[in-house]
Amino acid sequence: MPTRKPKTPELTQAVDNLAAAAQHVGKAVSQKVDEVSHAASVEMKKVKAAAMKKGGQAQHKLEALMKRAEARLKKASGDAQKTLNRAVRDAEKQMQDAKKAAKAKFNEFQAAAKKAAAPAKKAAAKKAAAKKAPAKKAAAKKAAVKKTVAKKAPAKKAAVKKVAVKKTAAKKAPAKKAAAKSA
Repeated sequence: MPTRKPKTPELTQAVDNLAAAAQHVGKAVSQKVDEVSHAASVEMKKVKAAAMKKGGQAQHKLEALMKRAEARLKKASGDAQKTLNRAVRDAEKQMQDAKKAAKAKFNEFQAAAKKAAAPAKKAAAKKAAAKKAPAKKAAAKKAAVKKTVAKKAPAKKAAVKKVAVKKTAAKKAPAKKAAAKSA
């Protein structure tokens, strides 16, 4: 649609001035929007950098906290190990002391038992000696009898030989009688 041209030159000039003013305002608004967006992007970059910095600081703080916690854990673990080793050493020492005390008590009881058994042992030894003494006396009597028998032995040897000959002859005689009967 074609635009109508106004008939008055003043109005024509005013329309031209309005168009120029609109262009000028459009440029100004456009420049201001660009400036604001540039400023906003700069601010956003600053905020982003600050956030990254704070994030880095937070990460560093977190890493530092982790290192401290690991150091505390390592120290606590070492302390616990030392305490455990000390407790084991103390328990072993107590066990050795108890073992020594039990051994001493055992030796004490053993000594007391030996003291208590000493009179009984002596009595048993006296009884055994008393039993052996008659046996020794009997052995001495037998030895004395053997000596006297040994002195009398030559006379007895001849008597023993005669008895032995008579016994063998007696054994042979029944055998001869049995042989004569069967013939």
